[in-house]
Amino acid sequence: MMRTVLSHVVIFGRALMHIQRWIARREPHWKTLELLLDRAERLGLKSLSATEIHDLASLYRSVSADLARARTHQVGAVIVQDLQKLTSRGYAQIYQGTRRQEWHKVWEFYQSGFAQVLRETLVYTMLATTIFCLSALVAWWFAWLDPNFLELIVPERLIQLVRDDGELWMGRIMGDSPGNSSDIMTNNIGVCLRSIAGGLLAGIGTVYILVFNGLLIGAIAALVAQNNLAFPFWGFVFPHGALELPAIFIAGGAGLMIAKALLFPDNYRRLDAFKIYGPKVAQITFGMIPMLLIAGGIEGFISPNPAIPDSLKYIIGTVIFLGLVAYILPHSAALQAQTLKQLVKRRFNSAEDASS
Repeated sequence: MMRTVLSHVVIFGRALMHIQRWIARREPHWKTLELLLDRAERLGLKSLSATEIHDLASLYRSVSADLARARTHQVGAVIVQDLQKLTSRGYAQIYQGTRRQEWHKVWEFYQSGFAQVLRETLVYTMLATTIFCLSALVAWWFAWLDPNFLELIVPERLIQLVRDDGELWMGRIMGDSPGNSSDIMTNNIGVCLRSIAGGLLAGIGTVYILVFNGLLIGAIAALVAQNNLAFPFWGFVFPHGALELPAIFIAGGAGLMIAKALLFPDNYRRLDAFKIYGPKVAQITFGMIPMLLIAGGIEGFISPNPAIPDSLKYIIGTVIFLGLVAYILPHSAALQAQTLKQLVKRRFNSAEDASS
């Protein structure tokens, strides 16, 4: 009996010594991780060097393993709680910090990346704009000369409202501004997405949408001009059209870009051409959605509002359009700052990729 008790005491003592040695061996790693986490929580991950970020990820994984071992061998509630806190803090920095960085990348894309893509694909946007404007000019010319042509393009109810009643239809939108704004946003997004997807039909779908909308706006422009309603009509169009029309042209350019990859891949295989143009088309699609949402809100609440003078609507539309142009045009100072940021972040991103 006595020998059994002594043997258990010896075994327990050896186990305790083994645990103490394990704690002594691992404790410096825990303290190092705690110091790195303290700095990351106080100053952000960017305050750590590339080596420290790599160490942070490595120590997080090793401490997670230590926590599992501590639970298995029941080394003590205090040790287990301390390791749990460390792993929770490490998880928050590594994974939630990555999510914050992803949101920061989204902000950077809208701040400068989208404008850069628009500059790179400007020739396609200008081609789409030309197709639209030529169609509008042709429709305006024929509608002005031939009323029968006007009836082929513009719905009859609009012709009767403008020609017979001398009124525009925009005021009716104000009756249900939130609902109409939502419908307008949905319709505009659908038009742009179909224009982009039309590139898969060798560009025929894209050109059709551009020509159809150009003919419609040109014919309506002739109709309102013939009935002395051009000023209020364009006063309605200017505020939201400053974003909506460029978005349609940008979407048309993206569709033409897809058509080029399909029909004229240059020296690439078609699959490789799609890989080159595909990311740009995706960025354009992602970038123009806020333009259409804002335009839809303006068209639902501001453009048809009779309390806002037409002259003020022209000013609003002009300011919005000039702001869009200023956003797209390159700024040397902004580009230099962006380049500097990229150089600073390169070390951070490479280290983060290595730790993953």
